[in-house]
Amino acid sequence: MSDTNHRPFENFLFHLHQAGDLLKLEPPILEKLKTPENIFETSISFEKENGEKATAKAYRVQHNSARGPYKGGIRFHPDADLDEVKALASLMSLKCAVANIPLGGGKGGVQIDPKKLTHKELERVSRAYFRAGAESHIFGPNKDIPAPDVYTNPQIMAWMMDEYEKVVGHKSPGVITGKPVELGGSLGRNYATSLGGFYVMEYFLKKLGVKKEKKDLRIAIQGFGNAGAYFADIASDAGYKVVAVSDSKGGVYCHGDECEIPRLHEHKKKYGSLRGNYCDGEACDIEKMQADQIKVVSNEELLTLPVDVL
Repeated sequence: MSDTNHRPFENFLFHLHQAGDLLKLEPPILEKLKTPENIFETSISFEKENGEKATAKAYRVQHNSARGPYKGGIRFHPDADLDEVKALASLMSLKCAVANIPLGGGKGGVQIDPKKLTHKELERVSRAYFRAGAESHIFGPNKDIPAPDVYTNPQIMAWMMDEYEKVVGHKSPGVITGKPVELGGSLGRNYATSLGGFYVMEYFLKKLGVKKEKKDLRIAIQGFGNAGAYFADIASDAGYKVVAVSDSKGGVYCHGDECEIPRLHEHKKKYGSLRGNYCDGEACDIEKMQADQIKVVSNEELLTLPVDVL
């Protein structure tokens, strides 16, 4: 049995062997896909606002470059360990191949909680990570091109690109993707992942032969960050009924009718969470929720709501 929660790389190997058996892959090829070509593991240090020094474990795994330079995101997360990054890098190789993109698979991670960092501390972590990789000749437009991932964004990509250019001594906008448009980023990059997910959902509904009209299909979305928030916008604008969304602190279920997505964006920005408009810690304003026909739910509860699409 595989276990995605605790052994992501073992889980990857489990499925790789299954696929290898179906495809009758020769052992040397299977062995090549099982083993990352390069693992960069280091400890980065940065200065906190109070003047203290802090450290964080950092990784970049380069899985396979047979199709081209390594490609894959960088995530900032307290659980981003080497095992997870290895699994994600390996999956990137396969995803690029399936989509026939001339790139290989890579992935990066810094084991840190970005929610506990100030803006300046976040910049220092971003620059320290990319400087370490640049000085070790890990990154480069013809070698390894990172992108945003969990809790990283265009601003972080801009800091990283700037740091890389300081190390190499010349402009190199091709070293990273997902950067701001004004720095050479691509139009539509912010919501590209969400739009892809939306197309998959529409195709899958058609494949299943779902007869309901868009306006009658109820959708719940787990996550309201880089992917989930844009997906909510796209699905709502397309005429679907988004009735529940959540973030890391819990979510809201609009049991009266569909959620007003623009209002939820405002709540998230103002209070730092979707439920913050209704709750302060565990104390919630029942009357306010009743007036808005909203129920506060946990991430676990969101998974069991009476919806058509999760």
